[in-house]
Amino acid sequence: MIRFKTKIEQFKDMGEKTGWSYIKIPAKLAQQLKPDNKKSFRVKGKLDAHAISGMALIPMGGGDFILALKADIRKAIRKQKGDMLAVELEVDSKVIIPPKDLLDCLADEPQALAYFKTLPKSHQNYFGNWVKSAKTEGTRTRRIARVVDAMAKHKTYAEMIRAQRDDREELGFSK
Repeated sequence: MIRFKTKIEQFKDMGEKTGWSYIKIPAKLAQQLKPDNKKSFRVKGKLDAHAISGMALIPMGGGDFILALKADIRKAIRKQKGDMLAVELEVDSKVIIPPKDLLDCLADEPQALAYFKTLPKSHQNYFGNWVKSAKTEGTRTRRIARVVDAMAKHKTYAEMIRAQRDDREELGFSK
């Protein structure tokens, strides 16, 4: 486990990361968690007194990593860009399994399933977590259909979300 204090930062112009709030995990600390690792991995621990788990550390080059802080996390810790944060992290080795209904639908489309299985586990998790976060059964069903379609077309999660946003704009819905 590593413990440190850091300041919450926010990307300005950084492609799809523009506007993200995050904390930086310097290479020296990241190496204590997972020596000789340069790929994304999951961590658990505490941000101040708020318990977290299953959050991804994202490599940023030079051995440094970031931990993105979505709005729900910032709200829970009651902090934002520029605030100091006490951090405790350790590797989270819990295996995340995609939702059964998603896997069942992918099984009906062998090429889509084959592509899904080629994705890194962390990327499979993006799709699975998106399906799991649906608040209604109708939304969940639409998301599963969109994931199956994206896998059949060999799209990344970001490409799928961008296409969905573009579809909504074409139909006259706001972002």
